[in-house]
Amino acid sequence: MLRVGALLPFGLSLPTLLARRDALGNEAMSRARAKSCLIIFMEGGASHIDLWDMKPNAPSEVRGEFQPIATRTPGITLCEHLPLSAPHWHRLAQIRSVTHSITDHNAGSYYALTGRSPVDQGQLIISESPKNFPTYGAVLSALRPSSGDLPGFVHIPEIMSNNGFDVPGELAGFLGAAHDPFITGDPSLPGYQTPGLTPQPALTLDRIDRRESLLRKLDHTLGGLNESRSVERLEKFQRKAVDMITSAKVRDAFRLDKEPASVRARYGLDPGPDRKLEARKFGGLPHLGQSMLLSRRLIEAGVPLVTLVTGRRIDQAWDTHRDHFPLLKKALLPPFDRAFSALMEDMVQRGLLDDTLIVIMGEFGRTPKLGYVTSNAGAAPNGRDHWPYCYSVQFAGAGVPAGLIYGASDQQAAYPSRDPVTPEDIAATIYTLLGISHDAEIFDNQGRPHRVQIGKPIEPLLG
Repeated sequence: MLRVGALLPFGLSLPTLLARRDALGNEAMSRARAKSCLIIFMEGGASHIDLWDMKPNAPSEVRGEFQPIATRTPGITLCEHLPLSAPHWHRLAQIRSVTHSITDHNAGSYYALTGRSPVDQGQLIISESPKNFPTYGAVLSALRPSSGDLPGFVHIPEIMSNNGFDVPGELAGFLGAAHDPFITGDPSLPGYQTPGLTPQPALTLDRIDRRESLLRKLDHTLGGLNESRSVERLEKFQRKAVDMITSAKVRDAFRLDKEPASVRARYGLDPGPDRKLEARKFGGLPHLGQSMLLSRRLIEAGVPLVTLVTGRRIDQAWDTHRDHFPLLKKALLPPFDRAFSALMEDMVQRGLLDDTLIVIMGEFGRTPKLGYVTSNAGAAPNGRDHWPYCYSVQFAGAGVPAGLIYGASDQQAAYPSRDPVTPEDIAATIYTLLGISHDAEIFDNQGRPHRVQIGKPIEPLLG
């Protein structure tokens, strides 16, 4: 009892928050081209046809209200409401022919974030479960455990939920809680403190050191307990908790106040709207700028994989069934444009893009035709409904050929006209760029092997 509870008086939640790092003994199968990865997830399904696969010559009910603007790559355009991102867009490769048939947010997100079919025994996977296939960061945590004090997998800012369920595809599934992400909370909130990294005020680092010393003595005295695998795993979590809270590098990585005020403003600060007002009711994305800045700081510090949720928690911000163009123009695109352009500028100037893979994706796109209904939520005449049959995913960094366009949509951005790509193929491409072999396996809690890659990597993206 003493041994298991020895760290609990620390005032740390990390032994609970962290029970994440017990690697399964697998080794990375090849040298990674990308040392780290940032997945920017636009939950709700951002409109491909209005942002980066525009069809200006299509009928008005298809092309919509927005106009394309030029980028530095001849022939490649971007939405007029992404003017800050346009000068950086030549660094991205675009996949314009991603396709599947899942119109449900939760199941579609699971598909996108795991590369596995969201159908189990004829039913859609719509919630987190210990049976689920693990998300990218969890797989990387198992196959390529990080060294040092930093967490190996971080999720910013909070777990997504929808229709009363945590959205599947965010956690470690059958790999177990040891590989779940470290969840940061919203770094844009006043007085933000990273969960579990701030000890109780009366608890000094010296006292933590003394208590850890006492724990080591108890470990030696009660050495027979080391035969218990559960105790061994708890010990690792406790050690990691101590390492993280006592590490200046870890604490500094999460401290946005170390950034100059001008940098924080460049990414975008909370403009002060009522936080209760949803993005889809013009509440904006007040968390996004500082979340994007925290992503850069964590990548720079050495975190292997960061997942950044770009919308507002439960409301699937990019899900624009009605008021589609006003919402994009006023609430969604301005904060995304500011934050992403600042991120790209910093990644290039700091030399981080060379070995960091950035992926921008959602669970699907939006209907090519305004008012066309594909889901139970429907669509107003000025809205676009869910559309998984053709949409775009963007890649940058880690040697990905800048300016590459792979695949194409038809004249209405409705279906692939060539080189269709599945979420399984996107997953295989990400894993390959991260140095995970095509025949790598992970194991569930029953010891059963599961292939990590079941799709085909997109060869032109591999350089």
